[in-house]
Amino acid sequence: MHNQSFITEFVLLGFSQNPTVQKIVFAVFLLVYMATIGGNMLIVVTIVCSPALLGSPMHFFLACLSFLEACFSSAITPKMIVDSLYKRKTISYTGCMIQLFAEHIFGGAEMIILTVMAYDRYVAICKPLHYSSIMNWRLCGILMGVAWIGGFLHSIILVLFTCQLPFCGPNVIDHFMCDLYPLLELACTDTHILGLLMVATSGFMCIIIFCLLLVSYGVILFSLRTHSARGRRKALSTCGSHIAVVVLFFVPCIFINARPPSVFPFDKVVEMFYTILTPLLNPLIYTFRNKEVKNAIGKTWKRWALVSGEK
Repeated sequence: MHNQSFITEFVLLGFSQNPTVQKIVFAVFLLVYMATIGGNMLIVVTIVCSPALLGSPMHFFLACLSFLEACFSSAITPKMIVDSLYKRKTISYTGCMIQLFAEHIFGGAEMIILTVMAYDRYVAICKPLHYSSIMNWRLCGILMGVAWIGGFLHSIILVLFTCQLPFCGPNVIDHFMCDLYPLLELACTDTHILGLLMVATSGFMCIIIFCLLLVSYGVILFSLRTHSARGRRKALSTCGSHIAVVVLFFVPCIFINARPPSVFPFDKVVEMFYTILTPLLNPLIYTFRNKEVKNAIGKTWKRWALVSGEK
């Protein structure tokens, strides 16, 4: 039974009630958000406009990851930036459920894409002769579909569970966004079992995938012993970027999801890191370590400059 009870909106406390801190939050996160969208969409446009890059599964998945990062950041940051201008920050019940859904569909899909990218590197390094036959476009399409469907299922189950909760008392969330644990604390019912269920699904999913990724990179690095020094350098550079992104995404994710369901004061800082800063850092990590993407970005800029110069 859908039980919204008496609550039609939630009050978000944000980062601080101090007007000066709020102005700093507004300026800093507006810049961070613009850089995040700019950086990620630059990678997407560059790869889509470069046939050589789009023809490579690794770069196709990189474009998908960058697109997801831009979506993930857009589900949370714009509302937080606008809220920092107001003393009283509110979000409607429906808006809260939409934000919860968006946050988890993009986060869930991103988790699967990072796993797919690790598999792609494993095939490229450990089975180079069979790479093009294994990583064919049909498989890439299926893996992309699995990422979106997986993210959607994870998210819709979470939201349907949350929609069943009765909210009839306090409606103040000590956070800058609608998140599961703060909502569980506000529900007018015992949410202990539901909280443990969420830890079991989200938390263990994070831990299992993270461990699988670390093992797969261990296998990749172990197999590099047989490669030439040049091949080793190239593979290490690519894998290094992937490992950095995986750690940036999964360590805060595990901290938030794989623990007893309660709200800690420093949750906001950890969540800020992986919802706002990680999407900014990912394009930087990949672009600086990837010569092909850097060259393609240069060519795309030149092409745009020429086109706009001719107008």
